[in-house]
Amino acid sequence: MLDSKALTKVQSIILFAIIVVAGVVGGVAYVYWSQSVQSEDTIKIGVCADLDMLTGKSAYQGVVLAAEQINNEGGILGKQIEVVAEDSDGNSPAQDVAIATAALTRLLTVHKVDFVISSDASFMLTYQDIIAEHKKILFCTAGLQDELTQRVADNYQRYKYFFRTLPNSTHALIGTGDSLSTLRDYSDFNKIALLAQDIPTWTDLMAVLIGYLPETYGFEIVYHNKFPFGTIDFSSYLAAIEASGAEILVPLVASEEGIILVKEWYERQSPFVLWGVNIYVTDPEAWEQTQGKCEYTTNVGFPTVAGYPLTRETLASRDAYIERWGVQPNSLATLSYDTVRFILFDAFVRAQTTETEAVIAALEETKVETSLARNFVFTSNHDVLGGENINNPGEDLMVVLLFQWQDGEQVPMYPKKIKEEAGATYIYPPWNGPWNK
Repeated sequence: MLDSKALTKVQSIILFAIIVVAGVVGGVAYVYWSQSVQSEDTIKIGVCADLDMLTGKSAYQGVVLAAEQINNEGGILGKQIEVVAEDSDGNSPAQDVAIATAALTRLLTVHKVDFVISSDASFMLTYQDIIAEHKKILFCTAGLQDELTQRVADNYQRYKYFFRTLPNSTHALIGTGDSLSTLRDYSDFNKIALLAQDIPTWTDLMAVLIGYLPETYGFEIVYHNKFPFGTIDFSSYLAAIEASGAEILVPLVASEEGIILVKEWYERQSPFVLWGVNIYVTDPEAWEQTQGKCEYTTNVGFPTVAGYPLTRETLASRDAYIERWGVQPNSLATLSYDTVRFILFDAFVRAQTTETEAVIAALEETKVETSLARNFVFTSNHDVLGGENINNPGEDLMVVLLFQWQDGEQVPMYPKKIKEEAGATYIYPPWNGPWNK
């Protein structure tokens, strides 16, 4: 059973590439009040996030939906859930820690919330210390730093209030290499090109992969480069990749430039496949935005975005979100929703109380099905246990997923077990390439 240890700084960057899946999010109010009167019979959940940005809006919407569903079913332990949000500006260019910490402090001291959910990755270490002082539980849906869960291991009594509900960097790093190894099993392709957006998240990730993929999996890196924001013509990059003899292009793209890249690749009929992280191309609207030219590309994604029934909860959660908000749920919406609807709710049921210490003990024994995991389990230092449970072979935990666009639908390609369950087949482009050899 994988249990996360201290991770290298650069490994932690990998997770961002695996987990963040963008989507369009509609309008949102900043405070949701339970239909019940505020009283001791409510459980207050605070959302500390940048409510003016996609990350914060979607996280807030996921929490509100989960609270509404629980309340409509009669609440939990005789109590209704009340959601309160504070705008942290956590994803603004200013990255003002004073604004962020003031938002969290207001949730704890003014609103007196019982639990906090945050997608503010940049401030998570600071949030940990504030939460520790107030002895309230914080669920992290976006923080990637090694120190977050290492602190839990090193100083449990102080940092036991912190739980991360997305996979850790080691899990993501293994998933990246293993997914490419699986593609090699499908295709016999071994020559890789890496093309990263010129921001630290992606360029640092590329630097790790340049060494990691050859050393661990025996791949040959034949090309690597970065491109700036605002790139509208990828012809020189694609020509260089073609000349390198690459069989696989691994894109690392988080913005709409990924749409342009895919269209040019298709129009040029470049003789290599795309398999990697292209966030905008995972959105259901990408099919129309590319005029279907995202066909045959394979991207890291979420089952709630792709519409694949990974668990018994996946499609029901997705449909409920669309009905409530009128848009597809993205990764942060789903992570936040799952945290309240399944993980925290399950802990309440087993603890039979909302008292902090009892809930911590219950969370540490979590094993529950969510929208994103057939079995969601925490490690001893409050990270997510991923892969396959070696203590119970065949039992799936949280996994990294990749989907290929096929005729307007996203079809699972990795893990291989999920691909086979779906009865899916990896499809090559119809033009000439190494797949014809």
